[in-house]
Amino acid sequence: METIKEGFVRAEFHCHTRYSPDSLVRVKDLLEACEAKGITKIAITDHGSMGGAFEAQKLDPKKAVLAEEIQTTEGELLAYFMTEPIAQGLPVMDVIERLKAQGAYISVAHPFDPYRGSHWHDGTLEAIATLIDGVEVFNARCIKQSFNDLAYAFAMDHGLQILVGSDSHSLRELGTATLTMPDFNNADELREALNEATFSGTLSGPFVRVISTYAKFVKKLF
Repeated sequence: METIKEGFVRAEFHCHTRYSPDSLVRVKDLLEACEAKGITKIAITDHGSMGGAFEAQKLDPKKAVLAEEIQTTEGELLAYFMTEPIAQGLPVMDVIERLKAQGAYISVAHPFDPYRGSHWHDGTLEAIATLIDGVEVFNARCIKQSFNDLAYAFAMDHGLQILVGSDSHSLRELGTATLTMPDFNNADELREALNEATFSGTLSGPFVRVISTYAKFVKKLF
């Protein structure tokens, strides 16, 4: 297990629980897995829900960041240090406006992965580049590393901060992509801490998609 120096955290910025339609993970189990894997900061980014994030914050307020993954009419945004959830399917500019009103940190999820809701219109990413904070430049669920490489290049070209995440929908995936960085407890501290972040991670492989498919099937049955 990675040794973390005093004042630093190992942070997971993209993971899902049973509050997402494609995950069966219980929040309590997720937090226990974090303990076992040495993850000391976690943002639960359920699809269109902050239920998991609110539950985690009640159980471990120091570790949990209030967050959500939001599907816009084009692609998906990740937001951190939110105060209330935002509905799915709204225009991207509307979502960004609502997130800014909450004082959230705004990032783009796997922007160049065509297989997972990333259908940005020509020019939209460029148009929002001055309105957001960062880009998820490594998503462990991307089938091709080239999708992550494109995200990294976009972040560098537009002077945006870089974030990573496992995008885990199961405990097995949790922590496959993390950042080790100074601890942070609000959006401004996150912006500052990311300047000192170091990356650790690997692609999960295509088999993990079966986990999400199974979760959706189970939820339809029950």
